Order: sequence, then structure tokens, then C-alpha cells
Amino acid sequence: MKRSELLQHLAEEIQAIECSRPLLVAVDGRDAAGKTILAHELAEKLTGMGHDVIEASIDGFHNPREIRYRKGRDDPEGYYRDSFDLVSLKKHLLVPLKVGCMHYQTQVFDYRTDQVIDVPKKRAQSDSILVFDGVFTHRCELRCYWNYSVYLSVSEAESLRRGVERDPGDADEIKRKYQVRYLPGQRLYHTESEPMKHASIIVDNTDPDNPVILGESK
Repeated sequence: MKRSELLQHLAEEIQAIECSRPLLVAVDGRDAAGKTILAHELAEKLTGMGHDVIEASIDGFHNPREIRYRKGRDDPEGYYRDSFDLVSLKKHLLVPLKVGCMHYQTQVFDYRTDQVIDVPKKRAQSDSILVFDGVFTHRCELRCYWNYSVYLSVSEAESLRRGVERDPGDADEIKRKYQVRYLPGQRLYHTESEPMKHASIIVDNTDPDNPVILGESK
């Protein structure tokens, strides 16, 4: 199918969910699978259909470097377990939208400067839609929050190729980092959390212009 057809399908599936509170939508996948791009396009699609859309990313909820790398900068388990502050993610974004006062923050930490940031709180509408992208979003601690979730499937080889092409820095070092930290960390995640088993829809995103739906849960 064409990219536009996928976005239309996703938007229709999300719109069909009946809920008296904001809908929470996650876009998951391996590193460089295309999560951020698809999430933004989906947010634009839903906005164009008249919805109030909140965009957020797991990147706004990193742990400080001393926690992220306490097992070592190359450790795959550290990547999976220590990269993100799930407590803050739930406290400041997911819980307020799911069951709380609906005052939320989309970011609490800047991983580039390694500093806590104070983003002003906003209040969601009862019919708002959160479109949230990031790795590991089907961890058992998080998947209960999603009303709908997308898993973008690409091979390890494609994840590596895109990562080397996308990430700034020395290509050999980026390739090494993927091989020793990111890809093994994703294997741990898939073994423990089985994201493809829990996603609402699985999409092969090897060719982003011509994605393929591999499965849907009804």
C-alpha cells in the first residue's frame, strides 16, 4: 500500500476507538525504523481531521548519563533497562492523560545537555490524542497505557544501515555502537516484552513509501 493509505488506515482505526478521555497512541520499532517520521505524519493527519493532537517522544524522558551508562557505554542491557526514566514518563505524561487531571508535560529532560528541564504544563482536552514515539514502548510497564499502538518492523541489517546513514559522527564507530549496544539491546527487549505480540498493528517499514501491514489485532 502507499504511505498515504497507511496513514488513512491508522487514522480511521484510532478515530473508531470510543473513549471519554484522551487517546494514547504509541509508535514503536527498532532504532532508525522510522518511528518519529511516521508519528509526526500521523499527528498531522489526525490534526487535519480536526483532532487536538499532542506529540511527544521517549527522547524527552531520558535518564541522566550517569544512570544511562552505569553498566558501561556499550552494555546492551544498560541500553534497554537504564536509558529512560519511565517513572517520570508515567508521572508527567501518561498517568495524567489516562486517569489523572489531564495536566501534562511532554518533556522533562534534555539528554543533549544532560539536564532536567522545566517545560510548562498544558491541559489536554477530553478528546485529545497523544501520538508518542520511541523505542521500548511495549515494555510491560508501559503497554497498559496505550489505546492503540504501531510496531514498525525493519530488519537488524536495515536498522544498522539507516543508523549509520542518519546518526552524526564516525561511521565505523556508529556501526560498532549498533552492533554491541543497540541491536543486542533490542533483542533483549523482543525476548522479554514481545512487542510484536502486543502491538495493535505491525507494519513492515522497509520501504517507507510502500509499507506493508503484517498483522492487526482486533
